[in-house]
Amino acid sequence: MTLIGMLHHRENPEKVIKAYAYNAVAKAEGADFFYFTPGKVNINTKTITGKVYENGQWIEKQFPFPEVIYNASPPISEQASEMYDYLAQRIPFTSHSIGNKVSVYNRIKSGKDFSQYLIPTEEASNSQIVFDMIDTYAQVIFKPVTGRQGGGILYIEKENKNSFKVNEAGNLSSLSKSQLQKVIAEKYEERDYLVQPFLTCKINSGHVYDLRLHVQRDGEGEWVISSIYPRIGPLGSITSNISSGGYSCLLDEFLKREFEDSWYNMKRNLEKFAVLFSRHFATLYDNISFDELGIDLGIDKNQKFWIFEVNWRPGIPVIFNGELDVARNTIHYAKYLAKTKTEQP
Repeated sequence: MTLIGMLHHRENPEKVIKAYAYNAVAKAEGADFFYFTPGKVNINTKTITGKVYENGQWIEKQFPFPEVIYNASPPISEQASEMYDYLAQRIPFTSHSIGNKVSVYNRIKSGKDFSQYLIPTEEASNSQIVFDMIDTYAQVIFKPVTGRQGGGILYIEKENKNSFKVNEAGNLSSLSKSQLQKVIAEKYEERDYLVQPFLTCKINSGHVYDLRLHVQRDGEGEWVISSIYPRIGPLGSITSNISSGGYSCLLDEFLKREFEDSWYNMKRNLEKFAVLFSRHFATLYDNISFDELGIDLGIDKNQKFWIFEVNWRPGIPVIFNGELDVARNTIHYAKYLAKTKTEQP
C-alpha cells in the first residue's frame, strides 16, 4: 500500500481539523497514512516519528520515509524550511506554490489562451502608477501582491481633480491627493502592492460577489471540480471574502436567482472554464505539478468572466461538508504521484 505522510507545522494533529479526515479517507482508500512535523524527521536513519489515528486517539509510531508527502502547511522557521527542501528533493510533494499575484498574472498573460479574462494589472511601485490608473478607470483596487482573505485592500474612487473616496475594510473616507499619496506611501513600507481597475460584480440585491472554482487532480492526474460556490460580501463591502463577514449558498440556488432562465448554461460554462483553465495553467510551469487550485472568478453585467485571483491552497466552506471529498481527491492524487514515480525509468 502507498505510504502517505501529511507534513504540517503544528505538533498536535488534534489542532489540525483536516488531519482526521485525511487519515480516515486514506484508510478507506487503501493507503497507509501518518501525520508529522519537520522536527520529527531523522535524516540519518531515513525515518520519521509520526502519528496515526487508531482506536480513537493519535498514536506515535516510527515510519520509513513515505512515498508521497501531502505538505499541508508552509514551513514557519528557517530550520523547518531547510527540512522541507531536503524532503522535497527526495520525495514527491503534492502541493507547490504558484507564486504571487503579479507573477501569476504575467504567466497567464504570456500564456495567451486565457489572457482575455485578465483584469489589467500594474505593480504599484510608485504613487504615480496608482494615479495614472485612477485617471484611466476612475475606480481602482489597490491591494497587496501577497496576502490572503482580502486584507490590506483599498478601494479608491476619483471624486474630482483633488478629492478621492477611499474604502478600507468598510471604513469610508474622503482624501485629498496629498493625503492619498501619504496613505499609499505608508502601505508601500509594509509590503508590495498592485493596482487594477475595480470590476463591479454585484448580485441583484447590490452585494458584491465572486465565484470560487475549486479544482483538484484525481487518481488519474486529471483535473476535476471539487466545488463551485458563490462568495457574497456584506452590503457596502468591496470584497466577498467569507472570513471578512461574507457568506455563501448553494450554486444552483444562486444561479437560478441571479441568471434565471440562463442559469443552467451559466453553470455548464463555469464547469468548462474551471477544467480548461486548470489544464492550461498547469502548462505554464516547468517541472511543477499542482494538486489543486482555487480560481476566483467574477461575472460582469455582460456575463463575461474575469479572473480575480488564483490560489494554490484553497479552503472550502464547512457548510458544504466537502472536507471528505477534498481529502479523497488528495489521497487519490498522492497515490497517482507514487505510482508515476515508481514507473519512471
